Amino acid sequence: MKDKLFESEAKIMEILWRQGPLSAKQISLIAADTVGWNKNTTYTVIKKLEAKGFLRRDDPGFLCTPLVSRKEVQKKEASSLLDRLFGGSRKALFSALLEDESLSAEELAELKELIEKR
Repeated sequence: MKDKLFESEAKIMEILWRQGPLSAKQISLIAADTVGWNKNTTYTVIKKLEAKGFLRRDDPGFLCTPLVSRKEVQKKEASSLLDRLFGGSRKALFSALLEDESLSAEELAELKELIEKR
């Protein structure tokens, strides 16, 4: 997975990650309800995702199956963000995230536990 997942593409992938393999028609109906897209817009995005290798379309019915997991995309996007905006510094990223956020004691404990597991 070398290509970036754009916001419109992420919307289609979220549908597939939540519901599993679906036909292009089913995806277009869900996208119409949730995002307000028409069928042509949805099909265009599906074609782009297929060309980039994020999903596979199979006959009959153009069944769309995700080829990458949500976790894989999250990892790649986080790494890209880290490199692009924070010079690869995890400390700078965490500082930026925590600077303006008020976290509950429970959230702080969970974060501390995650760090200690590393």
